[in-house]
This record gives sequence, C-alpha cells and structure tokens, in this order.
Amino acid sequence: MESLTLTGLLKQVAGEFRSRRAISVSGNFDLTHGRLQQLIEQSASRLVAAGVRPGDVVALTFPNTIEFVIMFLAVIRVRATAAPLNSAYTSDEFEFYLSDSESKILVTSKQGNESAQSAASKLKIPHVTASLPHPDSDITLSPTQCESDLDSVSKIVNDPSDVALFLHTSGTTSRPKGVPLTQLNLASSVQNIKSVYKLREADSTVIVLPLFHVHGLLAGLLSSLGAGASVTLPAAGRFSASTFWSDMNRYKATWYTAVPTIHQIVLDRHFSNPEPVYPKLRFIRSCSASLAPAILSRLEEAFGAPVLEAYAMTEATHLMSSNPLPDHGPHKPGSVGRPVGQEMAILDENGVHQEAGKSGEVCIRGPNVTKGYKNNPEANKSAFRFGWFHTGDLGFLDPEGYLHLVGRIKELINRGGEKISPIEVDAVLLSHLDIAQAVAFGVPDDKYGEEINCAVIPREGSDIDEAEVLRFCKKNLAGFKVPKKVFITDSLPKTATGKIQRRFVAEHFLAQISTAKVPKFGA
Repeated sequence: MESLTLTGLLKQVAGEFRSRRAISVSGNFDLTHGRLQQLIEQSASRLVAAGVRPGDVVALTFPNTIEFVIMFLAVIRVRATAAPLNSAYTSDEFEFYLSDSESKILVTSKQGNESAQSAASKLKIPHVTASLPHPDSDITLSPTQCESDLDSVSKIVNDPSDVALFLHTSGTTSRPKGVPLTQLNLASSVQNIKSVYKLREADSTVIVLPLFHVHGLLAGLLSSLGAGASVTLPAAGRFSASTFWSDMNRYKATWYTAVPTIHQIVLDRHFSNPEPVYPKLRFIRSCSASLAPAILSRLEEAFGAPVLEAYAMTEATHLMSSNPLPDHGPHKPGSVGRPVGQEMAILDENGVHQEAGKSGEVCIRGPNVTKGYKNNPEANKSAFRFGWFHTGDLGFLDPEGYLHLVGRIKELINRGGEKISPIEVDAVLLSHLDIAQAVAFGVPDDKYGEEINCAVIPREGSDIDEAEVLRFCKKNLAGFKVPKKVFITDSLPKTATGKIQRRFVAEHFLAQISTAKVPKFGA
C-alpha cells in the first residue's frame, strides 16, 4: 500500500539513497535523502503535537526555501492536506484561499507574511513560523513549539486516498476552482515524470519555478526526490537569471524545467551576456504554455540539448503528455508529445472519438487525475462526461500518437466563422528574430464578431515597429489570420509562474484604447 503513496515512495528512496545529496540551498547547505527524511519525521511529530490531525488543511506560504519543502512533506506525512499559497497574494486574496480551502493553520517562514497573517487573523486561523537555522538542527515551529514525539508519527499510516495537496485552478474565465489531489495522484504523477525522462539518482536540477504551483512542485521537486536525484534552490528563494547558470554549473545540473517566458529570459541573457561554460544537459523541458518552434530551436542550438515540450494541468497532478528523450522517439516542435501514464482521447461534443488528424477536445483518465473539484457539482458535471475528464483544450493526435494543441476552446478566435488558433499566430510572431515575446488574442469586433490583435516585446536593441510586424505576418500567415492591430510593449501581464493569460492581455491593452471596449473577461 505504501508504494501507492508519495510518502511511501520517498521513504523507500531515502532508505536506498540515504547518503546521496537530496536538496541544496545554493551556497548555503546540503541535505542528504536520509537527513531530509529525518527532518520530515521530526517536523511531522511537531505538527501532531501542535494539534494537526488527518484531514486538516494546512496553508503554507513561503518563498522557495528548504523550510517549505520539509513542512510540505511533513504535512502530508501526518495525513493532513497541504495548501501552498503564492506569497505575493493580497490580504483579500489570502482570505479567499484560506477560507475556500478551510485551512486550520497557516505556516510561514520566520520572516512571516503580513497579508497572509492579516487574513488568517480575520478568519481566526492560528499562525506558526517554521525555521531551519542550519542542517544539523531541528525545524523550529514558533510559537507552538512542542516536544516532538516520534512514536506518535510512526503509528500514522498513509493511505493512497488521503487528500495530500489542495490547489486552485488559475480562474481565467471563472472563480478559481479547488482541486484536491490524493497521495495516489501524487505518486502516480511522480512515477510518470520519472519514467518519461528516465530520472535517476545521478540527475540534478535547479528549481526555477515557484513551489506553490504544480509545475515546479511536481516536475521539478517531487519527481527528483522520488528518483533519488537532487535539487538546488536558488539562494534568493526564486528564479534569478544572474545566478541560474552558476547554480547549474556548481551543482552539475543535468536538466531543468521551465515555462516559455523563463526560457526566453535565459536565451536573451545567453545572447547578450554568454557564460564562459555551460553544463552538459541531458534535456531541457518546457511546459505550462505553448513553446514556439523558433524558440525551441534557438534553445537547442544555444545549449546543445534536446528541448522536450510537455502538456500538463493541475487537475492531472501536472503531466499529461510529453515529447520523449531522443533514444525513445522523435521530439516534434509544435507538438506536446505522447500521453504518459494515462489514457488520452480526442472527443467531439457528443463524446465520439475523433480519428488521427481531426480536432476535438483533449480528454484524459488515469490514476493521476483528480476525482473532482471541491464543493463544485456544476463544474464536475461539465468536466467529467462520457467517462473522461475534459481538459477544455482543443487538439488532435497525429498518426504517430503525438498530441498537437490548437488552443483553449474558450480562447479560439472566431473571426466571421473562421476559427483561428492564437498559438499558431504566436509561433509566427516569435519566429521573427527581433521579437522576444509575443501573444495573440481575440477582441470584440462589430463586423466579424472577433478580430485578432497581438502584443509584442521587441528583442533588446531592436527598433521593430507595427508596420514590420504586420509585413512579416502577411508574408507568413493567411490573410484572415493577420492581426488587425499590434501593440509594441516592454511587458506583458503574466501569472506568478510566468504564464501569459490571453484574456488578461486583451483587457490590459484594450483598456489603453477605450474603457468602453474592455470585454468582461475573468469575472
């Protein structure tokens, strides 16, 4: 039974790779798998002494620190539910997430978080801080520090059905939905990620994504720990372009995973300020948003490693499909690869399976998929139909079984009956050498119902203008796909993980023209 839980898997790995490095805080200290497991058990006993019981939700808001990793794993060890939250939330946002998750306790770093504490206080949720002063000390929980009783934890047996993680969807078109994920969901996803990338104890990565998000947490951290491999947390507690390659070199990284925005930042720095030496990477992984083929090929050329694009979502405990390593099949630019560890089907609106090459909704089922949204029967009714989980994404499978995404069903641009994929327009824009970042989006139009606009960030030192962008689009796109207006900008609205949300981009740029034209997205 333990092998079906993430907790059991990590315990098994700690026994097998006890003296190997598990996690480092860059330039500060290292912990072995054995020591990490010891700290998890000690911290778990402190949580029990502080009154945390199976099923309780524990909210965690930290930068990417060693304390977060230990407390997250300690919470799920005592059969409680960890609810990681973005430390940049406002007090009102914390109040919503703490309330919606029904959190019983808030845990922060020693430095605290004023907005989170204010919201917790309002909701009468107790607050404690966690601190690990040095690798040989125990975690200190204040002000509830109690004598740890390891016997109390040794009697706790984790179950595959335990809800271990509680996250929210990004809520781009509606109120954020609560997603409960079980120990089985987590263990299945970790095994899927390990399997497709052949992660093993010799691998090493630097975490560049926030650990309150499923991409960084599952693909970066937990899959590495579950393989007996090692991870490095940047000293700043977050991604820093200026320290990224020095950390990658210092800790002999063999791979990294990131969102396209971070890949573009890494590339821009490479072109303007190259490193004297780069580590030998097995692969680079990209996920959470579409990676333009032009960016993929620049990354491969710059860093000499295959770039494997993947497809994931919170409800699937991250990974759904991925391009394989070169020895296991071709990796296709523009495709998000083959299904990994789950069934995948392309269905029409009546639940009929679509043949290769024909578009429909991407649907999945497997042990990594959530059983349903929390307290949301309407969302569950529409998401779970015909025996499948419906992703809301439109795509098709090619004859080799590789998935090609067309876009979010709700983000397809309907221009006078012509359905246009904004991903296709993005890819063309990003193939222009003077464009660093770009996003296409639909806007209301009196004549066609919707028109295409786009926003682009020029590469540093470029003086590209709207006329040149339009000339390039007309050369490389059918006339009806050419944007009607181009916004040249130096920034784009993004989520905390660096993901661009088209509806928010549309709101942002249309508001600059006329407040009367702003579509009411994201309500």
